[in-house]
Amino acid sequence: MSEVIPVGLSGEALWLPVIFLLLIGIAVLAYVILDGYDLGVGVLLRHANADQQDIMVASIGPFWDANETWLVLGVGLLLVAFPTANGVILTSLYLPVAMMLLGLILRGAAFDFRIKAQAHHKPWWNRAFCFGSLVTAFAQGLMLGGLITGFSETWTTVLFDMFVGLCLASAYTLLGACWLIMKTEGPLQIQAIDWARRALWLAASGIVAVSIATPWVSERIFEKWFSLPNVLLLAPIPILTIALFIMATVFLRRLAHDAQHGNQHELDRWCWAPFVSVVTIFILAFIGLAYSLFPYLLIDQITIWQAAAAPESLMVILIGALTVLPVIIGYTIFAYRVFWGKAMDLHYG
Repeated sequence: MSEVIPVGLSGEALWLPVIFLLLIGIAVLAYVILDGYDLGVGVLLRHANADQQDIMVASIGPFWDANETWLVLGVGLLLVAFPTANGVILTSLYLPVAMMLLGLILRGAAFDFRIKAQAHHKPWWNRAFCFGSLVTAFAQGLMLGGLITGFSETWTTVLFDMFVGLCLASAYTLLGACWLIMKTEGPLQIQAIDWARRALWLAASGIVAVSIATPWVSERIFEKWFSLPNVLLLAPIPILTIALFIMATVFLRRLAHDAQHGNQHELDRWCWAPFVSVVTIFILAFIGLAYSLFPYLLIDQITIWQAAAAPESLMVILIGALTVLPVIIGYTIFAYRVFWGKAMDLHYG
């Protein structure tokens, strides 16, 4: 660690960038989980019938706008706290960022217009919502792949980025299906169990691919994971991840069995388990990636101290961030408490 910290750096100039990196990490993780499941529900929308589509939209309706607040917070903090890295990252990711923004705009328009659309137009808006969700998820996977490969543009890295994009879309689909298992009942819940089982292993393939590629592209990251005693201390992360994938598989198989035999009591009792398992997998994967990258914002190129704004600016921004963050957390918790429970048929008065 000491070799990447600029000589003579101390005090606020040393710890403020670390705090902002932590805040950005919290915002990104919250976004990936919270907006991840509603992106997944959007991707799955095209596989459902008209009545099921209304229930699926109702299950995310109270939350999806608020979930995107975390993306705004994370990008905003990156912009003001690490302007140097922000310029390099967004310039290198111009195409996937543009794709993501177009996808988010299409999702927002489709969500609102499907409410008032005439019956023969509504399927088109549902398709638009699905397509916008898929484009957004795939674009975010391209960003992740590009970050890992250092924004290289060889055929190998482009194919890797596209594979990560597909896997992240599948991971969001898995998360969305598990959300529907928890929030719905009847035929839609049974269908969601099947969706989750199909998406599970492509999502797992993405985690494996990222886990292999990250130490592959950086000798420093390889040493962080595989030197002694690190390899022993860090072993619980991959072991727990594998165990959670096995647990998710077992839970989904059990729920499918209960659904087949009409055991609604057991379905209601364990419907939360796949979602919690998958969320924990996301958290562990994020922790592993964050450990690999730290203290670099770009792998082996720009550290957080090289990219940070002046300490005086960071202190002012920190006051604002610590004021806004509890508000976002508070209304997020409030919204989930108010709208907890099973999603009902969608009605517009």
